[in-house]
Amino acid sequence: MRLTRRAVLAATTALTAALLAPAAAGSAAATGSTTAAPASSGPTATALNGSGECDYPAKPIKGTPWALQRVLLDQLWQDTKGRDAEGRPVRVAVIDTGVDVKNPQLAGAVDVKSGTDLLSGPKDPARGPAVDLVGHGTKVAGIIAARPSPASGFVGIAPESVIIPIRQNDEKGTGTSRTLAVGIKQAVDAGARVINISQETTTPPGPDADRELELAVGYALARDVVVVASAGNDGADGLPKPTYPAAYQGVLAVGASDRNNERAPFSQSGDFIGVAAPGVDMVSTVPGGGQCVDYGTSFAAPYVAGVAALIRAKHPDWKQHQVVAQIEQTAERVANGRDRHVGWGVVDPARALTEDDHPIDRVTTPQGPAHGIAAPQPAALPFGESERERQVRLATYALGGTAALVAVITGSAVVVRDRNRRRLP
Repeated sequence: MRLTRRAVLAATTALTAALLAPAAAGSAAATGSTTAAPASSGPTATALNGSGECDYPAKPIKGTPWALQRVLLDQLWQDTKGRDAEGRPVRVAVIDTGVDVKNPQLAGAVDVKSGTDLLSGPKDPARGPAVDLVGHGTKVAGIIAARPSPASGFVGIAPESVIIPIRQNDEKGTGTSRTLAVGIKQAVDAGARVINISQETTTPPGPDADRELELAVGYALARDVVVVASAGNDGADGLPKPTYPAAYQGVLAVGASDRNNERAPFSQSGDFIGVAAPGVDMVSTVPGGGQCVDYGTSFAAPYVAGVAALIRAKHPDWKQHQVVAQIEQTAERVANGRDRHVGWGVVDPARALTEDDHPIDRVTTPQGPAHGIAAPQPAALPFGESERERQVRLATYALGGTAALVAVITGSAVVVRDRNRRRLP
């Protein structure tokens, strides 16, 4: 059974756009998740989790995007920008709509030879992993690995990592769970240490093709690859609903947060959410050059994938589940627990790269009072009157007595005066 295309989400898109008020005129209707479908024995279509509506090529955006302003970049990059101690860049696979390398910020960031095109036929005039007719994959790749540019304040989270482009989907939802499974396996075999998947299906795991996707994820995890996947954009109703591959065990599922570190209105909720990351008004690269603004969990996931790439560069011996646990452990959260909206909290890139003395296997939360805050001490309950209270009482009596004496003297003087006046002839 095929999942919906762009037309199915027109109403949801209009609501989301009104709530978010995107800065860019090109940010229009979003392609997102669909309603749940029964398990299918055949491959299911996978939906992209971003609008894909920017015009391109575009002009550079000069300012620093808000999603980067929230990060102390000097602190984040004090040890690495995506290369390990021996100078080797971490390889991040982007399974998407292709990655355009004509954008100057991506020209040296993409290993086209290691990529593959699972979408085009042999007679298609435009084919290859560096072809992106949608712009979605180019934006995803930019958030991870875009190189600095003097013309813009935008840069990738891991600007010295390398992208492996896997062209597998388009704006029509041509990609399926089967081709996504093939893409995952090819990414692993191409040497990816991190895989970003900014698309999903709500079809529950079933036999045959859907089982292929689950097995492909297991193939990646067993080979120590971090798998990051977007949660989906069908969360306007706030109801929890699993999406795949994000909900598979071991995958780091990423929801979208807003400027207030709260769940973006469209972001899918569910117990499978690992963390949230900025997903509104997201600046990134577009085909041909320049940047534009977009929104969706599609662009929250690569933000986290970039952090994962930095951790893998700094700690190449850490296992994939330890990288995931580190990101979840250091996320910003208001409670000592996990919730279905933002998971363990909103990712904190600098903290993930600085509070990293040793690897952890799972998230731990403090017991009792919050870390670094002393438990409140009950005030002593006094019995009887304290010395201070006695002094205040005596002073009050003295003041009252003085006032009374003054009143008596004053009253007596008035009586004497009036009596003397009556005696006068």
